[in-house]
Amino acid sequence: MICLGIESTAHTFGVGIVSDKNDKCEILANEKNSFTTDAGGIRPRDAADSHVQNAASVVKSALEKAGVSWSDVDLISFSQGPGIGQCLQVGAAVARALSLEHKKTLIGVNHCIAHIEIGKNLTGAKDPIVCYASGANTQIIGFELGKYRVYGETLDIGIGNLLDSFGRALGLGFPAGPKIDEMYFKAKNYVKLPYSVKGMDLVFSGLQTAAEQKIGNVDRTDLAYSLMHNAFAMLTEVTERAMAHTEKQELVITGGVAASKALREMMGKMCEEREAKMFVPPVPVCVDNAAMIAWLGIVMHKAGNKTKISESFVMPKQRTDDIEVNWL
Repeated sequence: MICLGIESTAHTFGVGIVSDKNDKCEILANEKNSFTTDAGGIRPRDAADSHVQNAASVVKSALEKAGVSWSDVDLISFSQGPGIGQCLQVGAAVARALSLEHKKTLIGVNHCIAHIEIGKNLTGAKDPIVCYASGANTQIIGFELGKYRVYGETLDIGIGNLLDSFGRALGLGFPAGPKIDEMYFKAKNYVKLPYSVKGMDLVFSGLQTAAEQKIGNVDRTDLAYSLMHNAFAMLTEVTERAMAHTEKQELVITGGVAASKALREMMGKMCEEREAKMFVPPVPVCVDNAAMIAWLGIVMHKAGNKTKISESFVMPKQRTDDIEVNWL
């Protein structure tokens, strides 16, 4: 079976094509165009306009890269939520148009669960705790009683948004996370900053404000290190608590922030001390991408799921634990 998936939750418009040979995810193409800025964050209208302008060329590029024609494609999936509404609408509209034009089954999928399912398939993890850390999302997730349950999450901003917002204050542009990750390993001193864990939940805005107030008063590399260190230590603490509570011995780190060497190092030490296994999918499927959307489309289709055109509306605030998981 071959699925073409469309991702458009935020700054990335992606088209992925995957097959399920021997129940393994085989990525035939994973093309994308990402909207970026030199300064400031994402303006939804600008990102959506970029998606509209680039959608046709990304679809064409994916088909060419995969070496398939529309007659080879069995179904089309798209990110239905969560995400930026205007951006999601572009992907949904493209998916609907292609579904109608080529008479293909349509499946709307949850972006967060797509990260989880492709991560499990590519790493071989069976029943992990998932640390999902991205720009807009920070959740600690595990499968339990028919749903992916959220054991802990951010109460304000995503950890990726924390890094990007702080990076903008430093004048690093967008995305700032990779640049701060480089600074992390060059720092010499720790700068005292807030550490806010509320039970199993996290609060990052106070950390951001305190760090930004120190810009110009302390070494910027030390400050970037200290902000990232506290944020990742908070995330590691609640992840370990979830593993202890559920007695799960596997951890999958996914989302764009999973590309961070600093986060992998800290989580790796925690798992080593717990004698647990840590899995990190390849970076191209940790960041926003459409291969994961295509893979979840196949997984859900095999379980009998499909989306009517009339039900293909987007859900910007859809939660991970809203989804009834009938494929596990």
